[in-house]
Amino acid sequence: MNFEQKKDGSCDINFEDHEIKIIKKHKKIYLSASSLRHFGNCLMRMVVQFNEKFPDAVKQEATHNDSKVVGEKPKDV
Repeated sequence: MNFEQKKDGSCDINFEDHEIKIIKKHKKIYLSASSLRHFGNCLMRMVVQFNEKFPDAVKQEATHNDSKVVGEKPKDV
């Protein structure tokens, strides 16, 4: 999987075909300790890059323990 941030601050998460099959069958994906380490490192890098591109209004938003992350259909399809 990879993360592709758009100029407006939004992001697409792109999955490989084998990952889609796993998610369809199991409704989740497993990351080994090594994969989780690499995912975490990539995520930390992305967090910095994402925050640089967010519009000022989004930068001011607060996230709480009960905040929901809602995925949507891609805007470019």
